[in-house]
This record gives sequence, structure tokens and C-alpha cells, in this order.
Amino acid sequence: MVIIPIEACPSRRALRLDTFERPEFAESRRFSMPPTVQRNPLIVADRWRDYQLVDCGSGMKQERWGPYTLIRPDPQILWPRHDAAPDAPWPHWDGFYHRSASGGGQWEFRRPLPEQWEIHYDPLSLKLKIRPTSFKHTGLFPEQAVNWDWFCGLIRSAKEKGRSVNVLNLFGYTGAATCAAASAGASVCHVDAAEGMVKWCRENAGLSGLGSAAIRFIVDDCLKFVRRENKRGRRYEAIIMDPPTFGRGSTGEMWKLEDDLWPLLEECRALLSDEPLFLLVNAYTARLSPTVVANLLCELLGPRGGTISAGEVGLPVQRDGKVLPCGIYGRWQP
Repeated sequence: MVIIPIEACPSRRALRLDTFERPEFAESRRFSMPPTVQRNPLIVADRWRDYQLVDCGSGMKQERWGPYTLIRPDPQILWPRHDAAPDAPWPHWDGFYHRSASGGGQWEFRRPLPEQWEIHYDPLSLKLKIRPTSFKHTGLFPEQAVNWDWFCGLIRSAKEKGRSVNVLNLFGYTGAATCAAASAGASVCHVDAAEGMVKWCRENAGLSGLGSAAIRFIVDDCLKFVRRENKRGRRYEAIIMDPPTFGRGSTGEMWKLEDDLWPLLEECRALLSDEPLFLLVNAYTARLSPTVVANLLCELLGPRGGTISAGEVGLPVQRDGKVLPCGIYGRWQP
């Protein structure tokens, strides 16, 4: 994890030039010092009971999702397996995802499984729907639990002080983060361009006892939505986003990370309230590194002060104590 005090942020383009004539910026004028950095390789989601990364190697991972064990490919797993038959499936599994040479793939099931089932994340009293999809995913990224724990603590602390907390969750997928924030007492706006994902979020909210919680479910292109929110004058105390590399909006708009991420971040900066709580960026694209995300947040929010941290999220491997890196994050707190 990289922690960068904003005061040491080298980016100045977001500030007016005369800002640096003030006395508090005298040291930054006189010296060109690199940011103060604390390094931790990653943070690990190790509080699950209903999920477990049992083993991994040779490009595959064996996972327990509640009562069922699934085997799926993972491009990060470059190290070999060390059991007796490294090229054969693990002996215990219920579902196996086979990749196709032409792209995509399909599931093989040893026995009939329900189309969907639920697992619990006990620390936040969440119940979430699991369904193996044709793209190998299950509808949940369990490593994100470390971020849920983090921002739920911030939300609860703010609520205890009598503050209202409005959270915007962009590219919200099936809504685990939305449900986590709502469970901590926030009002949440969940936005995703895929109607099926927004419906899945609504189901997860119901399963978690949040059916009557203050959640807005929005099917829309995220960039267009935040631009309209700015025109409407809405403000949020916290923003969460998980931008993809490529994507399409609800009416076919093309999303390209390298072209659209910065304009989205600028719109989100304008959406933050005068007393913001946090901004969280998650990413699963090889085009971004924790340092890139930290630089983006530094450029975006340097004038507001606070702290930026960026790093990896991962899952512990039961068999041998390894940690599987699963994605990156960038956090800003005032």
C-alpha cells in the first residue's frame, strides 16, 4: 500500500499559479521533494467464512463458494501446482470452467447445482447472490471486502457524529459495495449501464435486509449520469467507482479507459460535497498500476488536502499461505 500525504504531492497543474505564492507553499517552491511513501505489497481479505480460496496454480484457482467448490482460470496465477497431478483438475470440485480456444468458455458441472445460491459476509451482515455466468464470473469479487470494511468504518463514524452520508457507486456491478455502504447507514446511488446488474444489486439488497434502505437504482452511462448530476447541483460525501477497460453505456455509448477516465474523475471531483468523506477507485485492468491511480488522485484532489493511498487487494490461499493479488485500489480521504 502506498500512502501519499497530499502536502507532498508534486502535481501543481490543478492549482492556480498564485496559490503557490502563499506562505504555506514556500517549502514546495524551494524544494522539489518526492512524496512520502509507505509501501505494503497489498491488503488481504481474510475475514470471509462462506468464501475460501482453497488452492491455486498453473493458471487455475479452486474456490469454495458456500457449499460448492468451483475451479476457474486466473491470468495472475503463473506459478505451478505442486500436487501429484498438476495438469489434472483438483479432485474435489462441483463446477469447472473450461476456456475455449476461440474465446469465452463454458461450465462443466459434476452434479446438478442450483442456478443461484447465497453466501454471507458476516462482518457486515451481508447476504449476496452467487451465480456462475458464461464469462466465468460469479457476480462477486470477494477481495473487495477489505474496501467494504474500510469505508463502512468511515460511514459509521460520520453517522455517529450526526452527519448525513450520500454515496455514489459508479460501475456498481451487482452491488456488494452498495449494500455494504447502505448497511452502514449511507444513502446510496447505484449506477451501472447493464440493466441485469442493477437488478442483481436490487436482489442483493433484498437478501441483505436492505429492501427499504435509501438506495437509488440507476441504469445509465456513468459519465453521462455524473454530468447530469452536476447540472442538477447534487452533491455526494463519498464516491466509489470500478471503471472497466472497455464498455458500452445503456444506449450504446463507448467507454475507453484511456480517453474517458480523467473526464469522469473531473466530473466526480465537482460532485463531492464541501465536507467529503472519501473517494475510492478500484481497477482490474492491466493498464493501471497503484502508482498510476495514486498519480491520478494526486492530480485530481491535491488542492483539497488529505491523504492518498494506493495498492493491491488480494485473497489468502488456504493450501500454502500464498496471497493471490486480484486488483488495485486508490483511496482519498480529506
